[in-house]
Amino acid sequence: MTAAIAPVPPNAASRPGAATLARTVAEHQWRDVLRSRWVIAYALVLFAAAELLLRLGGSGPSALVSLLNIVLLLVPLVALVLGSASLYGAREFTELLLAQPIPRRALFVGLWLGLVVPLAGATVLAIALPFAIERAIDADTAPALALFLVVAALLVAAFTSLAFLVAVTVHDRARGLGAAILLWLGLGLVYDGVVLAVATALRDWPMEKPMLAFMLANPIDLARTLLLLRLDVAALMGYTGAVFRMAFGTPAGMGIALVAMLAWVAGPWWFAARAFDRRDF
Repeated sequence: MTAAIAPVPPNAASRPGAATLARTVAEHQWRDVLRSRWVIAYALVLFAAAELLLRLGGSGPSALVSLLNIVLLLVPLVALVLGSASLYGAREFTELLLAQPIPRRALFVGLWLGLVVPLAGATVLAIALPFAIERAIDADTAPALALFLVVAALLVAAFTSLAFLVAVTVHDRARGLGAAILLWLGLGLVYDGVVLAVATALRDWPMEKPMLAFMLANPIDLARTLLLLRLDVAALMGYTGAVFRMAFGTPAGMGIALVAMLAWVAGPWWFAARAFDRRDF
């Protein structure tokens, strides 16, 4: 599932400015990622799921609720596996560029943007197009759909940052891909069970604040709660979501959740960039 990076023209690395280098690397990777059969297949799966749910569910909000679980499982998995595989596949390309006097941080930014932009774009288009085709965007659906697309794009960025962090800290490709999949399993499938077990074991203690911390510590749980708050489907929020709704069931609370999502993008990115700067290629 590797998105290989197309070669940069010989004079690209010698162009002045870190921003120019980052843009050049990103532009060449965009073209290659958008031609990847894995990205195309991923977009088609999301498109088909949204189209089918709209045809079966009828209304936009109900289709969004059904699509939520698909997005929360598929988007992190694709971003983690494709992101780590892409950076491992670009190792020789990276070594070639780093042999020249160029800033490492600019190269890292170009590699990251070169994957995040097309993958987030494919995600947004694959979800939004069925709603436009089926004319399912009305006054009630439009705000929820807009937030859904923003959160989906943030999930792509957050898990691509986590994938890059895995790829630059685990040198072996097989172990790195295994670690990426284990991370997805932990955050996407195991985490909620652990939270529920802790809440059950400590049910005689005040658990509101720890539950809020648990939710903020998982970008998938955070994205689910943020979207369900907007869709106002309290029964599907789970324990952490219900606690968050009681504490921050206001526009300000949604702002806090969005800031926390941005922190999940920026935090792993910063650690990955530092590890990339120090790594001996």
